[in-house]
Amino acid sequence: MTDTGSRTRTDRVLGGIERVGNKIPEPFVLFVGLFAVLAVISTGMALAGVQAQVEGADEPTVVRGLFTVEGLRWLTTTLVDNFVGFPPLGTVVVILLAVGIAQSSGLLSTLIKRSFSGWPSWALPYAVALVGTIGSVMADSVMIVLPPLAAMVFAAAGRHPVAGLLGAFAAAGAGYSTSMVVTSLDALFAGITSAVTGSLPDPGTPVTPVSNWYFNIASSLVLTVVCGLLITRVLEPRLQRLGVPRHQSESDDGDTLGAVEDVDDLTVDDTARRGLRLAGIAALLTAVALLLLTLPPGAPLRNEDGGYLPESPLLDSVVFIVVAMLAVPGLVYGRVTGTFRRVRDVPRAMADAVKDMSSFIVLAFVLGQFIALFNWSGVGTWLAVTGAAGLTALDFTGFGAILAFVLLCSLLNLFIVSGSSMWTIMGAVFVPLFALVGYEPGFTQAAFRIGDSATQILTPLNPYLVIVLAMLRRYEPSAGFGTLISRFLPFTVCFWLAWAGVLAVWFFLDLPFGPGQYARL
Repeated sequence: MTDTGSRTRTDRVLGGIERVGNKIPEPFVLFVGLFAVLAVISTGMALAGVQAQVEGADEPTVVRGLFTVEGLRWLTTTLVDNFVGFPPLGTVVVILLAVGIAQSSGLLSTLIKRSFSGWPSWALPYAVALVGTIGSVMADSVMIVLPPLAAMVFAAAGRHPVAGLLGAFAAAGAGYSTSMVVTSLDALFAGITSAVTGSLPDPGTPVTPVSNWYFNIASSLVLTVVCGLLITRVLEPRLQRLGVPRHQSESDDGDTLGAVEDVDDLTVDDTARRGLRLAGIAALLTAVALLLLTLPPGAPLRNEDGGYLPESPLLDSVVFIVVAMLAVPGLVYGRVTGTFRRVRDVPRAMADAVKDMSSFIVLAFVLGQFIALFNWSGVGTWLAVTGAAGLTALDFTGFGAILAFVLLCSLLNLFIVSGSSMWTIMGAVFVPLFALVGYEPGFTQAAFRIGDSATQILTPLNPYLVIVLAMLRRYEPSAGFGTLISRFLPFTVCFWLAWAGVLAVWFFLDLPFGPGQYARL
């Protein structure tokens, strides 16, 4: 990579961060080392009798060590389960099978060309940012599907594809906890919050999946503008100054995990247009079939009460829906255009999509062990409870206490990337704490969303960061975690400040966070 222009002060600062960050070992070595460190620390804490009392729990969480009889039994009996049960593994593989069909058929390329052919180039960063910030409706799938599509969009419009790739991931990851539509995450958070409020003398306004809806809509719009500006004014110019290639390099080892399809222009021939039209009809029929499984009384995707919230098969079927909406139109398009001439072409396309995923599978093995040990040992719980106790000792009661709470969540999010796990712990401590000083549980939940999202694009513990790094290395083979951290840091800082600003506006103007939900009891 060459420097093609004068470097700004920001370039020099971020370049220093990149150089330091790239000294982080390769992902596999990193997590083997972290596993070993955690094993030693957990054992020492266990021998010292360290424990943490989660608010509302009957018994304290006692830290357990790996190098104990109990720990060794746990590891030897759950090694396979820790790997197979690593959630992103199944999500990545299944979605890649469907993406393989849609991509090999040519559907994705044609769809991108047609969808964005009428868009002005200047608007693309904002379009990608908007899709990313509301993309949590697709759950974790958005962090796999959107970045390569955004790279295709940018390349087709003559813009830098890496800006689309990284900008889309930043929007989807750092803005994950907000969306203009109600998602399964809203239902999950509301369920956890409601479970905590049951023991409060004054539980306040009942918390529902729409308790933060108004706040989420405003946050999504603000973050969209901020993200679009950052892509346009910071990320893309810096990529150009550093001379980051616009085209993918050939992979020496044939690893296709990070492959992003190149699109040279936006022209579509008659055969492709016909295929796209019939694929659209297939997508519509697929959507109708999914609605028939969802809307009628007693439909299979409703819950036992006949609804969808707080839990239902529909909310657990996001990956299936994404796969169906990719695979079915892809099959139709491939058949119409001739890219799929024989039945064997389909499994071949699926195999190509996951071919040479061995590096990710090996990484998923060690990641699964690390995450499982982190949860089983109780070290994560101890970190959260200890951090909460330290914040409580500061005896804040005003908006400064809320910002300190958000900052604590942001720091803990570097270690506990599961939002539901962290909110289970933090909510049990801070919902009652803030309720005692007059704040609604729904408001505390809204503040938590900022800390739960803004920093997760900076931590190597986010498994999807590994995937976007593989995609980036198709353009920059020498890129490392430091490269990602230096380019995502402006997004994290600006998202945090802008999102906190929205929270301040809602707090001081006493605006409703959702139907009937305000900041103060």
